[in-house]
Amino acid sequence: MIPGFEALVEQRIKKAQEKGEFDNLKGTNKPLKFDDQNVPQELRLATKILKNSGFLPPEIELKKKITNTQQLLESVHVDSPERPTIQKKLNYLITKLNTQRGGRPLSPLASNVYRDNIVKKIS
Repeated sequence: MIPGFEALVEQRIKKAQEKGEFDNLKGTNKPLKFDDQNVPQELRLATKILKNSGFLPPEIELKKKITNTQQLLESVHVDSPERPTIQKKLNYLITKLNTQRGGRPLSPLASNVYRDNIVKKIS
């Protein structure tokens, strides 16, 4: 992140809270719904069917495997003969994830151009 950007955002949020701008927002005290977030309209039905069937998108499934492999690596003793094999598997999974993503950032905020435009707009 850009130095000072987070402080600027935090300052504006606090000012808005003090003015009461967050009072009585739609959905207050209701659970958040994340089901359709970032899913294109034409894929929502298919995504919902797969989710209800217990399937996850490949990227999420891969992230789960990475997390499990990281935990396994942490649990294995440093001198263990299995450790290099587990490390190779972890490296492979991370490389596969990065390849599947095609180099695109996880979030639009990770893009410098996008972030710079936001900073210009709020400054």
